[in-house]
Amino acid sequence: MSLHFRHTWQRLRESLWFVPGLLVLGACGLAYGLITFDTRTSFNGAKRFPLLFGAGAEGSRGMLTAIAGSMLTVAALVFSLTLSTISQVSSQYSPRVLRNFMRDRGNQVVMGYFVGVFTYCLAVLGTIRSADEQKFVPSTAVLGGLVLALGGVAALIYFIHHIAESLQTGTILHRISRETAHAIDELYPAGVGEPAAAPMPPPEYSAGRIQTVYAKKTGYVQQVDADALLDWATEHNVFVRLEQKVGAFVVEQDQLARLQPDNPADQALSEDDIDGLRACVTLALHRSIEQDVAFGLQQLVDIALKALSPGINDTTTGIMAVDHIGRLLQQLAGRPFPAQLRAKEDQPPRVLVDAADFDAYLRLAFDLVRINSKGNHALLLRLLRALARTGHAACTAGRQHAVAKQAKLLLELAEETLVTDYEKKAVQTLYAELQPSWEKELVA
Repeated sequence: MSLHFRHTWQRLRESLWFVPGLLVLGACGLAYGLITFDTRTSFNGAKRFPLLFGAGAEGSRGMLTAIAGSMLTVAALVFSLTLSTISQVSSQYSPRVLRNFMRDRGNQVVMGYFVGVFTYCLAVLGTIRSADEQKFVPSTAVLGGLVLALGGVAALIYFIHHIAESLQTGTILHRISRETAHAIDELYPAGVGEPAAAPMPPPEYSAGRIQTVYAKKTGYVQQVDADALLDWATEHNVFVRLEQKVGAFVVEQDQLARLQPDNPADQALSEDDIDGLRACVTLALHRSIEQDVAFGLQQLVDIALKALSPGINDTTTGIMAVDHIGRLLQQLAGRPFPAQLRAKEDQPPRVLVDAADFDAYLRLAFDLVRINSKGNHALLLRLLRALARTGHAACTAGRQHAVAKQAKLLLELAEETLVTDYEKKAVQTLYAELQPSWEKELVA
């Protein structure tokens, strides 16, 4: 699947109009199919089942008009409730979690269902003819409208339950954590081609041989098509050094990459060739989790910071956010990260990417939360437990050392900011108890 197609599909999934639009088209198709069935078959429902199909022209018009009006009213209610929910979540948690509500499939389907039923009723209503107009009543299609209206009652009940559940802190945190965990599974191990056979350094740059690639628009680096980038570099016999990592904010005319040809005598690549490289990097208005694990962690950190702010002071929400942060760091700690210098089999290194390492993820996840946990011994204890799980899962001594450093900073903060000896002793005791988790002996 090409990068452009994946980006387009992602934008459609996160829109509030795509799924409702499909349901409206489906409603039009259903109306056409049932009307065609009534006109081309000998089935006469009004005579066989008069209680179900015998509404008559005026009765059918009245019923469909009532259904259409009520469905449009409920659709407006659903839309206003969705906007109210988005506003509440933005102010209470973080504006960065709004995309999770925008792409929520339940909200999209319910909104599309009510608008679709409204469209269906209008389509059927326009085909009903009374006696002075060559009487025609598509009885099956009219009954279909009644069935869809009853389904609308169930959809409204589901939507109210879904909105109430979506506002719960645990649900919001779980969705962010689950999406980020999926991104970790996809990205680690992952990368550009296969690792180089030996840890050779990248080629030395010569000032006269470097060709700089500049961005043509402003936005966040959402995705990098790793395979296409490696193929492009191999095809043009150049070494590519990406200057921007996924999640970085790039301004127009910022350096996007630097190129070094294999042969110093080669001419500089044309603008059309350079556009092929730019096509491998997607710039958008917003960050996305698909290739940006740091963005998922940032959302959880934002929720924790919001909860710890003086205006909210919700320690329980902060603890829940730390639990999910610890889960993701534990997952990352045991994963091998792909080498930044990549090459195809039997080929020299072609691409050097600027990617986040484990230390960067660890600092992102814990630094700000730790700084804002001054004097909060409950949160400091939970941060220590999260670090213990991370250290226990660490697969290298370097990662264990990074976790141990974070734990030491927590202990120092506790000793400096906690007021009572009881609180300090609780943190010190847990630190001593969990210390083997980040200082264990690695098995060769």
